[in-house]
Amino acid sequence: MAHPLRGATVIRGVAESELGQVGPDRYPLDLIGEAVVGALADAGIDKSEVDGLFAAVTGRVMANLDVGEYLGIAPRYSDGTMVGGSSFVSHVHHAALALQAGACDVAVIAYGSTQRTDMRRPDRVPYPPERPNHESQARPIHPVTGYALATARHMHEFGTTREQLAEVAVAARAWAAMNPKAFKRDPLTVEDVLAARTVAEPLTTLDCCLITDGGGAVVMTRDGEHEGRKRPIHVLGAGEAHTHRAISQMPDLTVTAARESGRRAFEMAGLTPTDIDVLQLYDAFTINPILFLEDLGFCEKGEGGAFVSDGRIAPGGTLPVNTNGGGLSFCHPGMYGIFTIIEAVRQLRGEAGERQVPGVETALAHGNGGQLSSQATAILGVSR
Repeated sequence: MAHPLRGATVIRGVAESELGQVGPDRYPLDLIGEAVVGALADAGIDKSEVDGLFAAVTGRVMANLDVGEYLGIAPRYSDGTMVGGSSFVSHVHHAALALQAGACDVAVIAYGSTQRTDMRRPDRVPYPPERPNHESQARPIHPVTGYALATARHMHEFGTTREQLAEVAVAARAWAAMNPKAFKRDPLTVEDVLAARTVAEPLTTLDCCLITDGGGAVVMTRDGEHEGRKRPIHVLGAGEAHTHRAISQMPDLTVTAARESGRRAFEMAGLTPTDIDVLQLYDAFTINPILFLEDLGFCEKGEGGAFVSDGRIAPGGTLPVNTNGGGLSFCHPGMYGIFTIIEAVRQLRGEAGERQVPGVETALAHGNGGQLSSQATAILGVSR
């Protein structure tokens, strides 16, 4: 018997705000507003019809109140779940549940950040440290320190090489070269990645995600309602899991909760990894796609390094991954998860331009939060 949530809801509209570096006169709520207006126009739905609001904004503990006020939306269903960069893939799951239950009729998922611009503001106030913090005596530089630990452990345990990690960044840049919105589009080689400045051994600057500004929005409804001019994209499966907050408490540095979030999403969708045409994986660091490819079942544990080699995930490869350029080359405004959904929808609609993968019928969007802490997986398709 099919899962009752499978295909019951659809994504009607998606949009990004201005990306890159937006300038000192703009703030996260401005980018959220721009993205929501674009997504509603894409969906052909008026703002007055929105009655479900899902948002997370770094530094705003009551983000939904801020976003609702700014947009002029007083929702009857509100969800401000904040689990880092995976929040927005979680929101797809939560919105599907709320829509199916009739708690709302039109759901908007929104995010905005001016992280790059904020770093240059003269009045910038750093976030206060979280207490207690049992890792502070080691003076970590988070998040890169935690991801460097996971990278080093994977290399030690499975023989993953620096060259294999670099291939993840090279593949992302090759996709970004075909995306006019990408922040970095210049050619990149494995040698360039290896020769870049080391940030936290073994990661160099080119193993790390961008720091940009940007916002995004997604509009969801129940299947068969609010018919628009564009193809609705069905939410076939979704799953979430988290195992820790501090990297020192991660049960195994080489195994993420994507094993559970992916299993749950695939079970709901009634599909397997071999059924997926394109993947959008949260690539905050080059180790991320390697771990997620393993934990989501696209290869065995320890084989991720070899799996990404020889251009397999790059344009022309057998498994297209991060076709917009990902967080490594497209954009990364602090939390990237919403952009995995937006790119998955564009590929499924056939709207990706030069980077369009032919014949896409299924796509997987995967979000990651914290230091490999929170994982969320959504499986989308052109039909129910």
